[in-house]
Amino acid sequence: MNGLRHISEVERSALRQRGCWAESWDRVLVAEDFSPEQLRNVRFEGDVTIGSNTLISYSKIRNYQIGNNCYIDSVLRLECRHESLFGGGVMVSAVNENGGRSIPIYNELTAQVAYIMTMMRNRTALVEQLQRKVMHEAEKQRHSVGRVGDNVTILGVKFIREVNIGNTTTIEGASHLENGTIQNNVQVGVDVRAKDFILYNDSTIESGACIERCFVGERSHLANGFTAADSLFFANCHCENGEAAAIFAGPFTVSHHKSSLLIAGIFSFFNAGSGTNQSNHLFKSGAVHQAVHLRGSKFGSNAYVMSPAIEGPYTVILGRHTRHHDTQDMPYSYLIEEDGHSSLVPAIALTSYGTVRDTEKWKSRDKRSIKHDNIHFEEFNPYLTGKMLRGVDILTRLHEDDPEAKTFNYNRTIIKASMLQRGIKLYNSAIAASIGAMLESGDLSRASADSCGEWVDIAGQYMPHTLMQRILQRAEAQDSTLEEIVAMFDKAMLEYDDMAAAYACNLLGNLLGHTPTSEDIEEAIAASRNIQRRMRETTESDRQRDTGIGMMIGYGYDFRTHEEQEADFRNTR
Repeated sequence: MNGLRHISEVERSALRQRGCWAESWDRVLVAEDFSPEQLRNVRFEGDVTIGSNTLISYSKIRNYQIGNNCYIDSVLRLECRHESLFGGGVMVSAVNENGGRSIPIYNELTAQVAYIMTMMRNRTALVEQLQRKVMHEAEKQRHSVGRVGDNVTILGVKFIREVNIGNTTTIEGASHLENGTIQNNVQVGVDVRAKDFILYNDSTIESGACIERCFVGERSHLANGFTAADSLFFANCHCENGEAAAIFAGPFTVSHHKSSLLIAGIFSFFNAGSGTNQSNHLFKSGAVHQAVHLRGSKFGSNAYVMSPAIEGPYTVILGRHTRHHDTQDMPYSYLIEEDGHSSLVPAIALTSYGTVRDTEKWKSRDKRSIKHDNIHFEEFNPYLTGKMLRGVDILTRLHEDDPEAKTFNYNRTIIKASMLQRGIKLYNSAIAASIGAMLESGDLSRASADSCGEWVDIAGQYMPHTLMQRILQRAEAQDSTLEEIVAMFDKAMLEYDDMAAAYACNLLGNLLGHTPTSEDIEEAIAASRNIQRRMRETTESDRQRDTGIGMMIGYGYDFRTHEEQEADFRNTR
């Protein structure tokens, strides 16, 4: 902060008359244009600096630099009592509650870097190198004086201890904030308690939310008494009322209900129904188990999963499931409890308007300005296409092994024969739609051979497995930096369309048995458009069933005519 000066003797006298006190006035520095009218009933301890046009009243401040144009009123303690990293380096035991996947957090943590630190425990050297790099970045924040940025409002707060506060942030009515960083344009509300935390830009935590050892990402929102411990929340998460413990909440993880618990798992584009619950403690080895709920999964009301377990992308979970299912290669499925068993309906969600609505709403709800985490929204992509290809192979093999079977056992689930055949057809149609859509979106002349193998979903970002391996190898190197690693992920985002087109071209060639000609590619694109149109007709029929007159029960109920009842229904829906 430039242009600081000591307070004059005349100003000190005026400040004493306004109820102000300082442990040592010589340790209080103010802006050149400072006036005693800016302060009333303020107690200063240690080293304090006050910026231009900043107003402070009825507060106690110790060892803090306060920026310009701030308003601080009725803060019981704003203090830095000792040297601190301000939340940096805090170990968060995400995914595995027993601590086996703990990672340190820092101000610029991304979903992708956090994912490889958390989930790549097979690569010890990689994890150690990344953790060392994170701690190096966290150490840059070490200081014995806290910081409040410019244009900050802090009102009616009990305790703020060892917390750095960024620009244009508002903290109003919070209860206790300790050992953390609150970045720019953040909203912290009434009765919030937070300890050992980092709140990234544009996030909100309010209405009695309580967090400990947490990272909260861009545009994430925690509210209404939601409690979380040892959890990572990345871009656009929205959680209220319920509880989270030891979770990796990838982009768009949503939980609204008081009775919902998210525990010991990884989530992404996830929606928790009321009463959602999981178990990670089988009363044997302790709380050592974990579950993976891949992109787009959602739990119906009172759905329950006993860990360990994993569901394929865009799976709808209904009922209770205790047999440790593994359906990761069956995307777009329903997992339904039937007579105590887990019944799997492969690919059926491809016919649901709910799936279409989900894929469309996420992109429209992405209000980030920085876009710190990398997120792909493409409906047709190499990752899901690869999953569907494996799903077709599995279902075909199950049928070939026992063509007369009425049901099939698959990874602790049961698949009915009729649902198996329908799943194959739905997957094949979606695969054909995906090939044409990807070919149409990219430039094959700019693509590389790396794109043609398996793809992965790294906390919201699709990329070829071979490219991911190169990033991991670079991250293991002692001379690599976190900025360099993040830049490699960013570069993959820029090249995605071309890499996806190359994947689709290679897949088309495998299906045709020769290198695709320009005519083959044009035919694949035309076929894709036709299939997409038919898929949309199916999902539109599903939407119309949900919004048709058969669903107007309870509308216009007070003895109105049918026409009035329908008008009430239409105008409401």
